[in-house]
Amino acid sequence: MEHTVTVKYDQLNRLCMDAFKKFGFSTKDAAIIRDVLLMSDLYGIDSHGVQRLVRYQKGIQKGIIEVDTKPEVIFETPVTAVVDGHHGMGQINGHFAMKLAIDKAKKSGIGIVTVKHSNHYGIAGYYANMAVEEGLIGFSSTNSESLMVPTFGRMAMLGSNPQAWAAPAEPYNFFFDASTTVVTRGKLEIYNKLGKKVPKEWAVDIDGSPSDDAATILDNLTHKRGGGIMPLGGSTEELGSHKGYGNGMVAELFASILSVGATSHHIGEGGRANTCHGFMAINPAFFGDADAIKQHMSTLLEEIRNSPKAKGQTRIYTHGEKEVEAYETRRKEGIPVIDMTMLEIYNLCQSIGLTFSDYFGDYEPPAAGDFKGNY
Repeated sequence: MEHTVTVKYDQLNRLCMDAFKKFGFSTKDAAIIRDVLLMSDLYGIDSHGVQRLVRYQKGIQKGIIEVDTKPEVIFETPVTAVVDGHHGMGQINGHFAMKLAIDKAKKSGIGIVTVKHSNHYGIAGYYANMAVEEGLIGFSSTNSESLMVPTFGRMAMLGSNPQAWAAPAEPYNFFFDASTTVVTRGKLEIYNKLGKKVPKEWAVDIDGSPSDDAATILDNLTHKRGGGIMPLGGSTEELGSHKGYGNGMVAELFASILSVGATSHHIGEGGRANTCHGFMAINPAFFGDADAIKQHMSTLLEEIRNSPKAKGQTRIYTHGEKEVEAYETRRKEGIPVIDMTMLEIYNLCQSIGLTFSDYFGDYEPPAAGDFKGNY
């Protein structure tokens, strides 16, 4: 990766804990938020890791994110619940809701919990993984501010609306976490920081035509002028655009529709994010022998990995393998962080009374003028 510095996990761990406590979170809540962010960085999902620190700081400063609030169950049955996040941190609301879904699944076989009045919750896969750690199958989805232009449209109407699924298996758990857009907003932000043009298959301008200008795309989205990111499959039905668009609607169904919360194109109205999330935990023991089900899944994944390779290819990955390998490498060798993100962290430390060198030693981030992107 260009223009990066490699930072040890322990450095970012200490920084995140101290920063979130400075923001006003308890040690327990700071640890949850930290875990979600650093899981993203360790898994190689750089768009949702520490580069989001400044976004959260700004959200708190603007009153979008409430620090001193707790999620509240406002409707509940033995297998379902609706949670009001009261504009708290998305990671706190997400952790609470997924734990509730897990508890219900252990007792009743399935738990489905939906959340409204929340904020950005990090990577969807973190919450699906929570279920796997308890021997369950996990699902998580969220909406976001409108980013996705529907097939044949030119105005963003849905968010990146990721879906994540995870299931127990050996030697790697099945772990699938993907936005229903071609890329996430965070990926555009990284390209913008690097001053790079984006592939024209990623986004469209206000007329619905392909665009490679990350700064303009982001500005148009921020001010709701039109344009946005394409659904998975791009902009044509021939390549499956309608499938990505439809999967974005599925995420919306579990997040905002069941909770009767804000749909993507209404997120951010009234000075609040009002993001919505959906969570599900499924107990394999309610389908028979949980160990046999896990082994059956493991066999399928192994058969896929061992299936014939395309010409010139030496390996077929199953979902979750790359994340495990990235985790092992980055935990040992360090996490690459973009220089511009390090500059943002430097400025953040100054603004909240932390000493940058306490975490990063003699490293000094370049000045903002050394970068080509617009920030």
